[in-house]
Amino acid sequence: MTRIYQNLMVFFLLLLCSGESAAHNGSPVKPITGTWINLAYQDVRNKYTNPPYIDNTAPYLWEAKVEELAQMGMEYLVFMAVANEEKAFYPSKLMQWAFPANRKSPVDAIMDAAAKRNMKVFMSTGWAKNQDDNLRDPAIKQRQLEMIKELAGLYGKHPALYGWYLPVEDCLCPLLSDHAATAVNALTEQIHTLTPGKKILISPYGIFNSDFANPEYEKQLAKLKVDIIAYQDEVGCVREKFPLVHLKENWKKLRAIHDKLHIAMWANCETFTWEKAANDRTSALIPAAYSRLLSQQAAASAAGVEQIISFMFCGIIESPESPYQLGQPMWSNYTYRDYMAWKKGNRYWKLLEASFLNKLANTTNFAKVSGAGASSPLLLDGAVGEENMADAHWTVFKKGFHELIIDLQKETTVHDILLRMLNYRSADIGLPTKIHLSTSQDRNTYHLLSTKEISPFLNSNHDAWIEGAFWEKLNIKKRFLKITFDASSQVYIDEIFINPSVVQ
Repeated sequence: MTRIYQNLMVFFLLLLCSGESAAHNGSPVKPITGTWINLAYQDVRNKYTNPPYIDNTAPYLWEAKVEELAQMGMEYLVFMAVANEEKAFYPSKLMQWAFPANRKSPVDAIMDAAAKRNMKVFMSTGWAKNQDDNLRDPAIKQRQLEMIKELAGLYGKHPALYGWYLPVEDCLCPLLSDHAATAVNALTEQIHTLTPGKKILISPYGIFNSDFANPEYEKQLAKLKVDIIAYQDEVGCVREKFPLVHLKENWKKLRAIHDKLHIAMWANCETFTWEKAANDRTSALIPAAYSRLLSQQAAASAAGVEQIISFMFCGIIESPESPYQLGQPMWSNYTYRDYMAWKKGNRYWKLLEASFLNKLANTTNFAKVSGAGASSPLLLDGAVGEENMADAHWTVFKKGFHELIIDLQKETTVHDILLRMLNYRSADIGLPTKIHLSTSQDRNTYHLLSTKEISPFLNSNHDAWIEGAFWEKLNIKKRFLKITFDASSQVYIDEIFINPSVVQ
């Protein structure tokens, strides 16, 4: 990509993201209000999030990033870690400093910038040694306790300090282990003593294979002396082939358990996917398509989580206006563009959101469609599929040319049309690059009305997600519609919404 082309892309992104404020649009789906801050990872996963050409200890970098996160609507900032490999990102007396002694530490810069914007920070207790801290090791446990004491002395009265994050990311598979509960509670005891009233957050993984039916599951969680559990949704980690299907049910099961506990239930919706292999330290974290992330937000919101936070925004979802571009070039800006458009109430995203909640109605139930064989009626039955190629609601179109004729039965004013499609490149399922919409009064003579060009989101090595082709403000009055496309891969369509309406 030439530099001129890159500059043009940023310019157009700025135009798209300008205008109204990023205030939430009042939807039933919760926005993402918090993100982890990643200072310490030093492996290939950080290829874009902490690139080597940027000094991630510089205070001016973090002052700018906190401002950008605030503009995106972030309320909570969570330190992943404030030390690594015996080097501290704060002015420690226990360890060497990871930043020059003649300037402000990155932790101080973030805390002060957050305080100016009334943001709430969770201080981390890690890492005593490295990103693989094992609290079964007495030396590591002792060092984390010493760090808590030191950090409490430095930041205990800081106006931005809201709570503490314990990077005890144990697996809930099939349930929380005794040693994890013991490790968490040993740290919380010290925190409560030194900083009374501050919230304590953990973010375990493994809900994809949790044994929710086991009565011990709830009992183990009840042992925890924490205030918030932000469960990793693991969609980015792709613990299973189609994680979103299973996730929706797991959120509901967790909600039922938390209704009996005195622990807040938050969601940690993962924003990332993988450049190469999944869950591999030699593979970089890159931004997922926003359609996938929106479905994660919808699933968590439908189950009644109190807040949605994320690993992570910084370095994954980046404003094109940022003077310090972290993240994968261009694609981090695209995900930002789409997320902010959703926050501002963009109609396409509102309709797609409603479809994820099964709250999108097709107001032309009398219409008939032909051209897809025996499965044609499925395209106008109002029922949508899951993010799973095996779902029976998907109508499958093989490679080649396809033509769908929609008979509205009478002359009808058409405003909007939404085609919901599945994107799963691992199985050669994608979207057509061009979809043509034509109209007719007599079914014999058609006039081309519009061609919708679809640009693929290329970070698609692992994920299955739903997105659409959308025509809005057509304002045409016709009886017949024709949709045509050439498929270079399989195309899965579950519904053609004509004049879709959101069901409250």
